[in-house]
Amino acid sequence: MTALSARPAVRRAATSDYTCALVEGPWQHEFVSSGGSRFHVAVAGPERRSAPLVLLLHGYPEFWWAWRAQIPALADAGYRVAAMDVRGVGGSDKPPSGYGVPARAADVAGVVRSLGRERAVMVGHGTGGTLAWALGALHPGTTAGVAVLASPHPARVRLRSRAAFTTAALRALAYLQVPTLPERALARGDLVERTLALGAGAPLPADVVERYRTVMRIPFAAHSAAEALRWAVRSTPRMDGRRFGAALRRPLTMPALQLQGGLDGIVRPERADLDAIALAPDLRYELIPGAGHFLPEEAPDTVNEILLDWLARVSPARR
Repeated sequence: MTALSARPAVRRAATSDYTCALVEGPWQHEFVSSGGSRFHVAVAGPERRSAPLVLLLHGYPEFWWAWRAQIPALADAGYRVAAMDVRGVGGSDKPPSGYGVPARAADVAGVVRSLGRERAVMVGHGTGGTLAWALGALHPGTTAGVAVLASPHPARVRLRSRAAFTTAALRALAYLQVPTLPERALARGDLVERTLALGAGAPLPADVVERYRTVMRIPFAAHSAAEALRWAVRSTPRMDGRRFGAALRRPLTMPALQLQGGLDGIVRPERADLDAIALAPDLRYELIPGAGHFLPEEAPDTVNEILLDWLARVSPARR
């Protein structure tokens, strides 16, 4: 997979701008196309078509690197793994619009096809979990299974967000609706650090926090991150938001896994699974008591163990 030629409507940072997101490790960096934009993925595992594809979707304010503990574990188990920078983040394109969940879900479905597959198991954390839920509803033919971490079903989020999130998280979301100021706080202030501290059960290492802050400083990344969260609120009364909400209320036809941290400072653990129970007939729900919101980093071994056990039933792989 190679980089595509630039398009006038797309904000594509120069190579020197996003190389901080191309962290080295037991994976390869590729660029694939979807819907006229270019997306960065870190890939690992066997390339044979018989190896099931697992697509990892990061949350806010992170990028694909949040899955660094899961990529080698899944690859060693025989899965083809792709950790994706979603629209507007890291090494992916940053167009001026299209940050609604339906548009970004279409991005992900296109990336699956560009990776040479028809279906993938979608694994998402936080806002990436919202994308995974949406893919199950909007693109069921592309979605072999849905696994979400620290992400209530979006039907609950859209209708009863006060029941799903903590008061501090709702205040942070309200602040992001303000023009311009959140972008400045993300790129030049301490909003990334404060968001990570709000959600985590214990402070993340300083070097990890600094890497997320650095990647958020890539041109247009902060604005893209804010726009995605603004859509979640502003679309609710609009026709596009109402259509999305109606699609979410259709029961999922594929297996689902939901992991929730007991110390989550953003999602209320006691109410995280209410709509998923009703809308995902084949649901496995697991509470990880000693972890907070950022489960892939706070409890990597537990996440890997549960995820691999669930995948063995949903989409078994050969080593």
